[in-house]
Amino acid sequence: MSDKPRETFASRLGFIFLSAGCAIGLGNVWRFPFITGKYGGAVFVLIYILFLLILAMPIMVMEFSVGRASVQSLSRSFTVLCPEHKIWSLWGYIGWAGNYILMMFYTTVTGWMLAYTYYSAAGAFTGFDSEATGNFFNSLLASPNELIFWLAVSVLIGAVVCWAGLRKGVERITKAMMCGLLVIMIALAVRSVTLEGAEKGLKFYLYPDFDEMFSEGLGTMLYAALGQAFFTLSIGIGSMAIFGSYIEKDRSLMGESLIITGLDTFVALTAGLIIFPACFAYGINPGAGPGLIFVTLPNMFNHMPSGRIWGTLFFLFMSFAALSTVIAVFENIVACFMDRLGWPRKKSSIFLGISMFILSLPCALGFNVWSSVQPLGAGTGILDLEDFIVSNNLLPIGSMVYLLFCVSRYGWGWDKFIAEADQGKGLKFPTALRFYFTYVAPVIILVILCVGYYQTFGK
Repeated sequence: MSDKPRETFASRLGFIFLSAGCAIGLGNVWRFPFITGKYGGAVFVLIYILFLLILAMPIMVMEFSVGRASVQSLSRSFTVLCPEHKIWSLWGYIGWAGNYILMMFYTTVTGWMLAYTYYSAAGAFTGFDSEATGNFFNSLLASPNELIFWLAVSVLIGAVVCWAGLRKGVERITKAMMCGLLVIMIALAVRSVTLEGAEKGLKFYLYPDFDEMFSEGLGTMLYAALGQAFFTLSIGIGSMAIFGSYIEKDRSLMGESLIITGLDTFVALTAGLIIFPACFAYGINPGAGPGLIFVTLPNMFNHMPSGRIWGTLFFLFMSFAALSTVIAVFENIVACFMDRLGWPRKKSSIFLGISMFILSLPCALGFNVWSSVQPLGAGTGILDLEDFIVSNNLLPIGSMVYLLFCVSRYGWGWDKFIAEADQGKGLKFPTALRFYFTYVAPVIILVILCVGYYQTFGK
Protein backbone atom coordinates (compact mmCIF):
# COMPACT_ATOMS: atom_id res chain seq x y z
CA MET A 1 0.00 0.00 0.00
CA SER A 2 1.27 3.45 -0.95
CA ASP A 3 1.87 6.06 1.78
CA LYS A 4 1.68 8.99 -0.64
CA PRO A 5 -1.16 11.51 -0.22
CA ARG A 6 -4.28 10.62 -2.18
CA GLU A 7 -4.62 12.31 -5.55
CA THR A 8 -7.77 14.39 -6.03
CA PHE A 9 -9.62 15.98 -8.91
CA ALA A 10 -8.87 19.61 -9.71
CA SER A 11 -12.57 20.43 -9.99
CA ARG A 12 -16.06 19.08 -9.45
CA LEU A 13 -16.55 19.19 -13.22
CA GLY A 14 -13.64 16.79 -13.61
CA PHE A 15 -15.32 14.27 -11.32
CA ILE A 16 -18.67 14.60 -13.11
CA PHE A 17 -17.19 14.36 -16.60
CA LEU A 18 -14.90 11.45 -15.77
CA SER A 19 -17.65 9.50 -14.01
CA ALA A 20 -20.06 10.25 -16.84
CA GLY A 21 -17.34 9.32 -19.34
CA CYS A 22 -16.99 5.94 -17.69
CA ALA A 23 -20.75 5.39 -17.87
CA ILE A 24 -21.05 6.80 -21.39
CA GLY A 25 -19.75 4.20 -23.76
CA LEU A 26 -20.67 1.99 -26.64
CA GLY A 27 -23.70 0.74 -24.71
CA ASN A 28 -25.19 4.24 -25.05
CA VAL A 29 -24.41 5.02 -28.65
CA TRP A 30 -24.24 1.55 -30.18
CA ARG A 31 -26.52 -0.82 -28.25
CA PHE A 32 -29.17 1.66 -27.05
CA PRO A 33 -30.36 2.86 -30.50
CA PHE A 34 -30.72 -0.58 -32.07
CA ILE A 35 -32.32 -2.16 -28.98
CA THR A 36 -34.74 0.78 -28.82
CA GLY A 37 -35.57 0.19 -32.47
CA LYS A 38 -36.12 -3.50 -31.82
CA TYR A 39 -38.49 -2.97 -28.89
CA GLY A 40 -40.75 -0.29 -30.26
CA GLY A 41 -39.12 3.09 -29.73
CA ALA A 42 -40.57 5.53 -27.20
CA VAL A 43 -42.27 2.99 -24.91
CA PHE A 44 -38.95 1.23 -24.42
CA VAL A 45 -37.24 4.55 -23.64
CA LEU A 46 -39.79 5.42 -20.94
CA ILE A 47 -39.45 2.05 -19.20
CA TYR A 48 -35.65 2.22 -19.52
CA ILE A 49 -35.55 5.59 -17.73
CA LEU A 50 -37.81 4.25 -14.96
CA PHE A 51 -35.51 1.30 -14.29
CA LEU A 52 -32.51 3.62 -14.42
CA LEU A 53 -33.95 5.71 -11.59
CA ILE A 54 -35.21 2.93 -9.31
CA LEU A 55 -32.25 0.55 -9.54
CA ALA A 56 -29.10 1.57 -11.39
CA MET A 57 -28.60 5.10 -10.05
CA PRO A 58 -29.04 4.19 -6.34
CA ILE A 59 -26.38 1.49 -6.69
CA MET A 60 -24.10 4.08 -8.28
CA VAL A 61 -24.57 6.18 -5.11
CA MET A 62 -23.54 3.16 -3.04
CA GLU A 63 -20.42 2.56 -5.10
CA PHE A 64 -19.42 6.24 -4.89
CA SER A 65 -20.00 6.13 -1.11
CA VAL A 66 -17.76 3.11 -0.61
CA GLY A 67 -14.99 4.81 -2.59
CA ARG A 68 -15.26 8.19 -0.86
CA ALA A 69 -15.49 6.78 2.67
CA SER A 70 -12.54 4.41 2.22
CA VAL A 71 -10.41 6.76 0.09
CA GLN A 72 -9.26 3.60 -1.68
CA SER A 73 -9.77 1.79 -4.95
CA LEU A 74 -11.77 -1.40 -5.34
CA SER A 75 -8.76 -3.47 -4.26
CA ARG A 76 -8.83 -2.19 -0.65
CA SER A 77 -12.08 -0.31 -0.04
CA PHE A 78 -14.03 -3.24 1.45
CA THR A 79 -11.14 -4.13 3.77
CA VAL A 80 -10.84 -0.56 5.05
CA LEU A 81 -14.57 -0.14 5.73
CA CYS A 82 -15.31 -3.61 7.11
CA PRO A 83 -12.11 -5.28 8.42
CA GLU A 84 -14.06 -7.61 10.71
CA HIS A 85 -15.74 -9.44 7.78
CA LYS A 86 -12.93 -10.22 5.36
CA ILE A 87 -15.19 -12.11 2.95
CA TRP A 88 -16.14 -8.78 1.34
CA SER A 89 -12.53 -8.12 0.36
CA LEU A 90 -12.64 -11.06 -2.07
CA TRP A 91 -14.66 -8.90 -4.43
CA GLY A 92 -11.75 -6.48 -4.53
CA TYR A 93 -9.68 -9.07 -6.38
CA ILE A 94 -12.54 -10.42 -8.51
CA GLY A 95 -13.62 -6.93 -9.55
CA TRP A 96 -10.01 -5.97 -10.31
CA ALA A 97 -9.81 -8.94 -12.68
CA GLY A 98 -13.22 -7.96 -14.08
CA ASN A 99 -11.88 -4.58 -15.16
CA TYR A 100 -9.14 -6.37 -17.08
CA ILE A 101 -11.64 -8.72 -18.78
CA LEU A 102 -13.88 -5.79 -19.72
CA MET A 103 -10.98 -4.00 -21.39
CA MET A 104 -9.79 -7.18 -23.11
CA PHE A 105 -12.68 -6.85 -25.55
CA TYR A 106 -13.60 -3.19 -25.16
CA THR A 107 -10.22 -2.01 -26.45
CA THR A 108 -10.69 -4.14 -29.56
CA VAL A 109 -14.09 -2.58 -30.35
CA THR A 110 -12.67 0.88 -29.56
CA GLY A 111 -10.05 0.12 -32.21
CA TRP A 112 -12.86 -0.43 -34.72
CA MET A 113 -14.21 3.04 -33.97
CA LEU A 114 -10.78 4.62 -34.38
CA ALA A 115 -10.28 2.75 -37.65
CA TYR A 116 -13.62 3.91 -39.03
CA THR A 117 -12.88 7.51 -38.03
CA TYR A 118 -9.65 7.34 -40.02
CA TYR A 119 -11.15 5.59 -43.03
CA SER A 120 -14.17 7.88 -43.12
CA ALA A 121 -11.95 10.97 -43.03
CA ALA A 122 -9.80 9.46 -45.80
CA GLY A 123 -12.87 8.93 -47.98
CA ALA A 124 -12.56 5.14 -48.03
CA PHE A 125 -16.34 4.66 -48.10
CA THR A 126 -17.02 7.12 -50.92
CA GLY A 127 -19.10 5.52 -53.64
CA PHE A 128 -19.71 2.31 -51.69
CA ASP A 129 -23.07 0.57 -51.82
CA SER A 130 -24.35 -1.51 -48.90
CA GLU A 131 -22.64 -4.67 -50.15
CA ALA A 132 -19.28 -2.95 -50.51
CA THR A 133 -19.59 -1.39 -47.05
CA GLY A 134 -20.37 -4.81 -45.56
CA ASN A 135 -17.41 -6.35 -47.36
CA PHE A 136 -15.16 -3.58 -46.01
CA PHE A 137 -16.16 -4.33 -42.41
CA ASN A 138 -15.70 -8.07 -42.94
CA SER A 139 -12.25 -7.50 -44.43
CA LEU A 140 -11.32 -5.39 -41.39
CA LEU A 141 -12.32 -8.21 -39.04
CA ALA A 142 -10.50 -10.76 -41.18
CA SER A 143 -7.19 -8.89 -40.98
CA PRO A 144 -5.30 -9.78 -37.78
CA ASN A 145 -2.56 -7.22 -38.43
CA GLU A 146 -5.03 -4.37 -38.84
CA LEU A 147 -7.11 -5.30 -35.77
CA ILE A 148 -3.95 -5.62 -33.67
CA PHE A 149 -2.72 -2.23 -34.86
CA TRP A 150 -5.93 -0.42 -33.91
CA LEU A 151 -6.11 -2.39 -30.64
CA ALA A 152 -2.58 -1.17 -29.85
CA VAL A 153 -3.62 2.42 -30.57
CA SER A 154 -6.57 2.27 -28.17
CA VAL A 155 -4.48 0.64 -25.41
CA LEU A 156 -1.67 3.15 -25.93
CA ILE A 157 -4.04 6.12 -25.60
CA GLY A 158 -5.49 4.78 -22.35
CA ALA A 159 -2.10 3.95 -20.82
CA VAL A 160 -0.44 7.24 -21.80
CA VAL A 161 -3.32 9.33 -20.43
CA CYS A 162 -3.12 7.49 -17.08
CA TRP A 163 0.68 7.76 -17.09
CA ALA A 164 0.38 11.57 -17.37
CA GLY A 165 -1.45 11.74 -14.02
CA LEU A 166 -4.94 12.13 -12.61
CA ARG A 167 -5.24 15.89 -13.13
CA LYS A 168 -2.87 16.51 -16.06
CA GLY A 169 -3.81 13.36 -17.94
CA VAL A 170 -7.04 11.61 -17.00
CA GLU A 171 -9.06 14.65 -15.91
CA ARG A 172 -7.78 17.08 -18.56
CA ILE A 173 -8.15 14.71 -21.53
CA THR A 174 -11.54 13.43 -20.41
CA LYS A 175 -12.88 16.99 -20.04
CA ALA A 176 -11.75 17.79 -23.58
CA MET A 177 -13.20 14.58 -25.01
CA MET A 178 -16.52 14.98 -23.22
CA CYS A 179 -16.90 18.57 -24.41
CA GLY A 180 -16.04 17.47 -27.94
CA LEU A 181 -18.44 14.54 -27.69
CA LEU A 182 -21.36 16.76 -26.61
CA VAL A 183 -20.70 19.36 -29.32
CA ILE A 184 -20.41 16.73 -32.07
CA MET A 185 -23.54 14.94 -30.85
CA ILE A 186 -25.63 18.10 -30.91
CA ALA A 187 -24.38 18.99 -34.40
CA LEU A 188 -25.16 15.49 -35.69
CA ALA A 189 -28.60 15.48 -34.06
CA VAL A 190 -29.51 18.85 -35.61
CA ARG A 191 -28.38 17.58 -39.03
CA SER A 192 -30.34 14.35 -38.65
CA VAL A 193 -33.64 15.87 -37.54
CA THR A 194 -33.55 18.38 -40.42
CA LEU A 195 -33.31 15.67 -43.10
CA GLU A 196 -36.30 15.30 -45.40
CA GLY A 197 -38.51 12.55 -44.02
CA ALA A 198 -36.94 12.70 -40.55
CA GLU A 199 -40.31 13.34 -38.89
CA LYS A 200 -41.24 9.66 -39.19
CA GLY A 201 -38.18 8.71 -37.20
CA LEU A 202 -38.93 11.33 -34.57
CA LYS A 203 -42.48 10.03 -34.21
CA PHE A 204 -41.22 6.46 -33.85
CA TYR A 205 -38.66 7.52 -31.26
CA LEU A 206 -40.58 10.10 -29.23
CA TYR A 207 -44.26 9.17 -29.52
CA PRO A 208 -45.22 6.24 -27.25
CA ASP A 209 -47.10 3.46 -29.02
CA PHE A 210 -48.19 1.05 -26.31
CA ASP A 211 -49.25 -1.56 -28.86
CA GLU A 212 -45.55 -2.02 -29.59
CA MET A 213 -45.06 -3.14 -26.00
CA PHE A 214 -46.36 -6.59 -26.93
CA SER A 215 -44.72 -6.98 -30.34
CA GLU A 216 -41.67 -8.78 -28.94
CA GLY A 217 -43.38 -9.97 -25.76
CA LEU A 218 -43.89 -7.80 -22.71
CA GLY A 219 -41.53 -9.81 -20.50
CA THR A 220 -38.75 -9.74 -23.10
CA MET A 221 -39.08 -6.01 -23.57
CA LEU A 222 -39.11 -5.32 -19.81
CA TYR A 223 -35.99 -7.41 -19.30
CA ALA A 224 -34.23 -5.65 -22.18
CA ALA A 225 -35.04 -2.24 -20.68
CA LEU A 226 -33.98 -3.37 -17.21
CA GLY A 227 -30.75 -4.85 -18.51
CA GLN A 228 -29.88 -1.74 -20.53
CA ALA A 229 -30.51 0.54 -17.53
CA PHE A 230 -28.51 -1.74 -15.27
CA PHE A 231 -25.43 -2.08 -17.47
CA THR A 232 -25.25 1.43 -18.91
CA LEU A 233 -23.77 3.02 -15.76
CA SER A 234 -20.81 0.59 -15.50
CA ILE A 235 -21.59 -0.27 -11.87
CA GLY A 236 -20.38 -3.32 -9.97
CA ILE A 237 -16.65 -3.59 -10.61
CA GLY A 238 -15.41 -0.45 -8.87
CA SER A 239 -15.23 1.83 -11.90
CA MET A 240 -17.32 4.40 -10.01
CA ALA A 241 -15.86 3.75 -6.56
CA ILE A 242 -12.43 4.93 -7.67
CA PHE A 243 -13.77 8.35 -8.65
CA GLY A 244 -15.57 8.57 -5.33
CA SER A 245 -12.18 8.12 -3.64
CA TYR A 246 -10.84 11.20 -5.46
CA ILE A 247 -13.51 13.73 -4.36
CA GLU A 248 -14.16 15.87 -1.33
CA LYS A 249 -17.18 15.59 1.00
CA ASP A 250 -18.76 18.96 0.21
CA ARG A 251 -21.46 17.55 -2.09
CA SER A 252 -24.02 14.81 -1.44
CA LEU A 253 -23.54 11.77 -3.63
CA MET A 254 -27.21 11.41 -4.61
CA GLY A 255 -27.14 14.80 -6.29
CA GLU A 256 -23.87 14.06 -8.09
CA SER A 257 -25.14 10.67 -9.24
CA LEU A 258 -28.30 12.27 -10.61
CA ILE A 259 -26.22 14.67 -12.72
CA ILE A 260 -24.01 11.86 -14.02
CA THR A 261 -27.02 9.65 -14.78
CA GLY A 262 -28.61 12.62 -16.54
CA LEU A 263 -25.54 13.10 -18.75
CA ASP A 264 -25.43 9.39 -19.51
CA THR A 265 -29.12 9.39 -20.44
CA PHE A 266 -28.75 12.57 -22.51
CA VAL A 267 -26.05 10.93 -24.62
CA ALA A 268 -28.13 7.77 -25.11
CA LEU A 269 -31.26 9.74 -26.06
CA THR A 270 -29.33 12.07 -28.36
CA ALA A 271 -27.77 9.07 -30.08
CA GLY A 272 -31.33 8.05 -30.91
CA LEU A 273 -32.01 11.52 -32.32
CA ILE A 274 -29.00 11.04 -34.58
CA ILE A 275 -29.85 7.56 -35.79
CA PHE A 276 -33.65 7.22 -35.98
CA PRO A 277 -34.52 10.30 -38.09
CA ALA A 278 -31.69 9.46 -40.49
CA CYS A 279 -32.76 5.82 -40.71
CA PHE A 280 -36.36 6.73 -41.56
CA ALA A 281 -35.24 9.46 -43.94
CA TYR A 282 -33.27 6.91 -45.96
CA GLY A 283 -35.55 3.90 -45.47
CA ILE A 284 -33.25 1.95 -43.15
CA ASN A 285 -34.44 -0.52 -40.50
CA PRO A 286 -33.52 1.02 -37.11
CA GLY A 287 -33.54 -2.41 -35.44
CA ALA A 288 -30.87 -3.77 -37.78
CA GLY A 289 -28.55 -4.72 -34.92
CA PRO A 290 -24.87 -3.87 -34.32
CA GLY A 291 -24.24 -3.92 -38.08
CA LEU A 292 -26.22 -0.67 -38.20
CA ILE A 293 -23.12 1.23 -37.06
CA PHE A 294 -20.46 -0.33 -39.27
CA VAL A 295 -22.39 -1.32 -42.38
CA THR A 296 -25.66 0.57 -42.72
CA LEU A 297 -24.73 4.04 -41.47
CA PRO A 298 -21.54 4.47 -43.56
CA ASN A 299 -23.62 3.67 -46.62
CA MET A 300 -26.26 6.17 -45.46
CA PHE A 301 -23.66 8.93 -45.08
CA ASN A 302 -22.67 8.34 -48.71
CA HIS A 303 -26.14 9.51 -49.78
CA MET A 304 -26.12 12.54 -47.49
CA PRO A 305 -24.84 15.96 -48.66
CA SER A 306 -21.33 16.46 -47.20
CA GLY A 307 -21.65 12.86 -46.00
CA ARG A 308 -17.90 12.37 -45.67
CA ILE A 309 -17.73 15.15 -43.09
CA TRP A 310 -20.81 13.96 -41.18
CA GLY A 311 -19.62 10.35 -41.27
CA THR A 312 -16.22 11.33 -39.90
CA LEU A 313 -17.83 13.37 -37.13
CA PHE A 314 -20.11 10.44 -36.26
CA PHE A 315 -17.25 7.97 -35.84
CA LEU A 316 -15.16 10.57 -34.01
CA PHE A 317 -18.07 10.91 -31.58
CA MET A 318 -18.20 7.10 -31.26
CA SER A 319 -14.45 7.04 -30.62
CA PHE A 320 -14.70 9.68 -27.89
CA ALA A 321 -17.50 7.71 -26.21
CA ALA A 322 -15.44 4.52 -26.30
CA LEU A 323 -12.16 6.14 -25.23
CA SER A 324 -13.79 7.91 -22.28
CA THR A 325 -14.67 4.47 -20.89
CA VAL A 326 -11.24 3.03 -21.70
CA ILE A 327 -9.47 5.86 -19.85
CA ALA A 328 -11.81 5.64 -16.86
CA VAL A 329 -11.45 1.86 -16.45
CA PHE A 330 -7.68 2.05 -17.03
CA GLU A 331 -7.52 4.60 -14.20
CA ASN A 332 -9.39 2.19 -11.94
CA ILE A 333 -6.89 -0.59 -12.70
CA VAL A 334 -3.92 1.73 -12.23
CA ALA A 335 -5.30 2.86 -8.86
CA CYS A 336 -5.61 -0.78 -7.77
CA PHE A 337 -1.93 -1.34 -8.50
CA MET A 338 -1.03 1.83 -6.62
CA ASP A 339 -3.22 1.08 -3.58
CA ARG A 340 -2.63 -2.65 -3.28
CA LEU A 341 1.00 -3.01 -4.41
CA GLY A 342 2.32 0.48 -3.68
CA TRP A 343 3.53 0.96 -7.26
CA PRO A 344 4.01 4.52 -8.56
CA ARG A 345 1.60 5.72 -11.23
CA LYS A 346 4.06 5.56 -14.12
CA LYS A 347 5.12 1.98 -13.37
CA SER A 348 1.48 0.94 -12.96
CA SER A 349 0.52 2.57 -16.26
CA ILE A 350 3.36 0.96 -18.20
CA PHE A 351 2.61 -2.48 -16.76
CA LEU A 352 -1.08 -2.02 -17.50
CA GLY A 353 -0.42 -1.02 -21.10
CA ILE A 354 1.83 -3.98 -21.83
CA SER A 355 -0.30 -6.57 -20.02
CA MET A 356 -3.55 -5.23 -21.46
CA PHE A 357 -2.25 -5.38 -25.02
CA ILE A 358 -1.14 -9.00 -24.59
CA LEU A 359 -4.36 -10.09 -22.85
CA SER A 360 -6.51 -8.35 -25.49
CA LEU A 361 -4.92 -10.20 -28.41
CA PRO A 362 -7.22 -13.28 -28.18
CA CYS A 363 -10.28 -11.08 -28.76
CA ALA A 364 -8.77 -9.45 -31.85
CA LEU A 365 -7.55 -12.82 -33.18
CA GLY A 366 -10.93 -14.39 -32.44
CA PHE A 367 -12.33 -12.80 -35.60
CA ASN A 368 -9.72 -14.33 -37.90
CA VAL A 369 -6.86 -16.62 -36.84
CA TRP A 370 -8.80 -18.10 -33.90
CA SER A 371 -12.28 -17.83 -35.44
CA SER A 372 -12.73 -21.58 -34.97
CA VAL A 373 -12.87 -20.98 -31.20
CA GLN A 374 -16.60 -20.69 -30.48
CA PRO A 375 -16.89 -20.94 -26.68
CA LEU A 376 -20.62 -20.20 -26.36
CA GLY A 377 -21.77 -22.22 -29.36
CA ALA A 378 -21.78 -21.89 -33.13
CA GLY A 379 -21.40 -18.35 -34.36
CA THR A 380 -19.89 -16.99 -31.15
CA GLY A 381 -16.34 -15.82 -30.56
CA ILE A 382 -13.88 -14.93 -27.84
CA LEU A 383 -15.43 -11.44 -27.58
CA ASP A 384 -18.81 -13.02 -26.79
CA LEU A 385 -17.29 -15.08 -23.97
CA GLU A 386 -15.52 -12.09 -22.43
CA ASP A 387 -18.65 -9.95 -22.76
CA PHE A 388 -20.73 -12.72 -21.15
CA ILE A 389 -18.32 -12.98 -18.19
CA VAL A 390 -18.54 -9.23 -17.53
CA SER A 391 -22.08 -8.25 -18.57
CA ASN A 392 -23.96 -11.36 -17.44
CA ASN A 393 -21.89 -12.19 -14.36
CA LEU A 394 -19.49 -9.66 -12.88
CA LEU A 395 -21.59 -6.50 -13.29
CA PRO A 396 -24.80 -7.89 -11.73
CA ILE A 397 -22.92 -9.86 -9.05
CA GLY A 398 -20.75 -6.84 -8.26
CA SER A 399 -23.79 -4.61 -7.99
CA MET A 400 -25.34 -7.13 -5.61
CA VAL A 401 -22.14 -7.04 -3.54
CA TYR A 402 -22.19 -3.23 -3.28
CA LEU A 403 -25.91 -3.24 -2.50
CA LEU A 404 -25.68 -5.86 0.26
CA PHE A 405 -22.50 -4.31 1.65
CA CYS A 406 -24.34 -1.00 2.13
CA VAL A 407 -27.60 -2.37 3.58
CA SER A 408 -26.42 -5.32 5.66
CA ARG A 409 -25.29 -5.22 9.27
CA TYR A 410 -22.74 -7.86 8.28
CA GLY A 411 -21.17 -5.36 5.90
CA TRP A 412 -20.66 -1.62 6.12
CA GLY A 413 -24.30 -1.10 7.14
CA TRP A 414 -27.17 1.19 6.21
CA ASP A 415 -26.50 3.94 8.76
CA LYS A 416 -22.83 4.39 7.78
CA PHE A 417 -23.75 4.34 4.10
CA ILE A 418 -26.44 7.00 4.52
CA ALA A 419 -24.12 9.20 6.61
CA GLU A 420 -21.52 9.12 3.83
CA ALA A 421 -23.96 9.47 0.92
CA ASP A 422 -25.77 12.45 2.47
CA GLN A 423 -22.66 14.34 3.59
CA GLY A 424 -22.43 17.74 1.91
CA LYS A 425 -24.86 19.97 0.04
CA GLY A 426 -27.36 18.58 -2.40
CA LEU A 427 -30.06 15.97 -2.84
CA LYS A 428 -30.27 13.32 -0.10
CA PHE A 429 -30.67 9.57 -0.51
CA PRO A 430 -34.31 8.37 -0.10
CA THR A 431 -34.06 6.64 3.29
CA ALA A 432 -37.78 5.82 3.25
CA LEU A 433 -36.97 3.17 0.62
CA ARG A 434 -34.74 1.16 2.94
CA PHE A 435 -37.05 -1.88 2.75
CA TYR A 436 -36.99 -1.77 -1.06
CA PHE A 437 -33.20 -1.61 -1.22
CA THR A 438 -32.79 -4.33 1.40
CA TYR A 439 -35.31 -6.89 0.18
CA VAL A 440 -36.62 -6.01 -3.30
CA ALA A 441 -33.62 -4.64 -5.23
CA PRO A 442 -31.47 -7.76 -4.55
CA VAL A 443 -34.27 -9.92 -6.00
CA ILE A 444 -34.36 -7.76 -9.15
CA ILE A 445 -30.62 -8.18 -9.62
CA LEU A 446 -30.96 -11.93 -9.08
CA VAL A 447 -33.64 -12.02 -11.80
CA ILE A 448 -31.30 -10.16 -14.17
CA LEU A 449 -28.59 -12.71 -13.46
CA CYS A 450 -30.88 -15.73 -13.99
CA VAL A 451 -32.56 -14.40 -17.14
CA GLY A 452 -29.15 -13.62 -18.63
CA TYR A 453 -28.14 -17.25 -18.10
CA TYR A 454 -31.40 -18.51 -19.57
CA GLN A 455 -31.01 -16.36 -22.67
CA THR A 456 -27.48 -17.63 -23.17
CA PHE A 457 -27.87 -21.33 -22.39
CA GLY A 458 -31.60 -22.12 -22.06
CA LYS A 459 -32.81 -21.51 -25.59
